[in-house]
Amino acid sequence: MDDEEGARGSGLDRLASVDLNLLVPLLALLEEGSVTRAAERVGLSQPAMSHALTRMRRLLGDDLVVRQGSGVTPTPRGLELIAPLRSALRLAAHLVDFPCFDPATDRRVITVAMTNSTAFVIGPRLTRLVAERAPHATLRVRTITVPTEATFTDQGVDVVLISEGHFSPHPRERLYNDRCVVVASHSAPAEASALDLLTTQPHIVVDTERRVFPYSVLEEEGVPYRVGLLISDFLLVPFLVARAGGVALLRHQVAAAMRALSDLRIEEFPFPLPGLGIDMVWNPRLADQDFIAWLRTLLLDAARSL
Repeated sequence: MDDEEGARGSGLDRLASVDLNLLVPLLALLEEGSVTRAAERVGLSQPAMSHALTRMRRLLGDDLVVRQGSGVTPTPRGLELIAPLRSALRLAAHLVDFPCFDPATDRRVITVAMTNSTAFVIGPRLTRLVAERAPHATLRVRTITVPTEATFTDQGVDVVLISEGHFSPHPRERLYNDRCVVVASHSAPAEASALDLLTTQPHIVVDTERRVFPYSVLEEEGVPYRVGLLISDFLLVPFLVARAGGVALLRHQVAAAMRALSDLRIEEFPFPLPGLGIDMVWNPRLADQDFIAWLRTLLLDAARSL
């Protein structure tokens, strides 16, 4: 086989007709979800970015992104391209000896998904660390209830912070440990034990179809209790307990964070319970290992004091 036949066989002859410079602005657009931010990130004008998108749409036979509100969101084909584009451009950067991920200069959007209670616990520290260590990056926090595969694909997250009680088909690593505690107002009798509080004070409970786990333990132990208030917002529970009285079952880290804002009494749950740790689950399509290693260290540092 001569060189010309080898080129045809490997597809290099077709690749030679493609402007590979289009791949950089395409990845920026898919990651940023904004023509303006993507153009700023790669040093193009908005018209030039729009022109590059038009050419890539024609080349790949797909819209790649569709307008949504003030920004754009990737199509299914666009989502499929993010990981291989990141991987290909990272390899290209190594070939020409470009530096790897540099948090001091990188302008990417860092997307982390978590429940609002986890965001309440780790969000402030994580925000400060991103601002300190990646001053040109943007942190995007996606609040979720129960993570699904679509959390990775449709929302394009880099990492999900997930309770150990939730299933994930992907590898996971513990970020921080947590446990269930009893919280009450300081107006409750000081001599009352946790069990006394649970049996004598009205409970403030999240209003969901799925029963909060520790209540099944109370019922198995034959502990009587009365629900005084149902509310849909989990983070309002400790605030209402502190200000209106009553008792609630809450994650310890949430209660400890809320105690800095409201006068809250925290007691240990009176019966054995499994842990409620929070794990990191990485997007399986994320190929930038330098970025993953950096963000992993950042998250662990954010959780170190918990």
